[in-house]
Amino acid sequence: MALKAIGSHEEMLSLLQEDSKNYILIYKKGSDASDCSYHAVDIASGKLQDINIFTADVNLIKDIHPKYNITSAPTLLIFEGKRFVKTVKGCNDEGFYESLFESSLFSAKTVDGEKPQKRVTVYSTPTCSWCTTLKRHLDHNGIRYREVDVSKDQKSAEAMARKSGQQGVPQTDINGQMIVGFDKNKINTLLEINN
Repeated sequence: MALKAIGSHEEMLSLLQEDSKNYILIYKKGSDASDCSYHAVDIASGKLQDINIFTADVNLIKDIHPKYNITSAPTLLIFEGKRFVKTVKGCNDEGFYESLFESSLFSAKTVDGEKPQKRVTVYSTPTCSWCTTLKRHLDHNGIRYREVDVSKDQKSAEAMARKSGQQGVPQTDINGQMIVGFDKNKINTLLEINN
């Protein structure tokens, strides 16, 4: 989905959809960190559908950031419907944003009363047999996950190694907690799998 520039706080409020998460990237065009964040959000949003992502350049739009006490750009505002929830500051890589946006799709699609699924990312390579075992286990238990082939994605491989301190695969990121290898008991505990 393409990013949509907004012109005012009033316009932003009119565009927020009640039944989903909404994201507003507050950025300052021409700043390295803001340009980095804009680029990463743009790439991540282009891989997904049904995501509401808006942008506001503080060089042009002056009435949004003061209302949410935003003092630095880039900052991503996260709303549930029209309710402001939290911010994510600074530039993050596209994998981070993609995972963030995907998790909102998963939680938005849960049945009433069902707990939203945790955000799961599996770092793997095509030749890794334990990676295949891990993915089969998740598939068998109906766990949705995003797969990152670190043999083809150097930036994600570096981000994975920074998070865990390890370079081997498989690695699983469950809501920000890294699990190195196929540690079935730990994965089952974190994902509340009962087998």
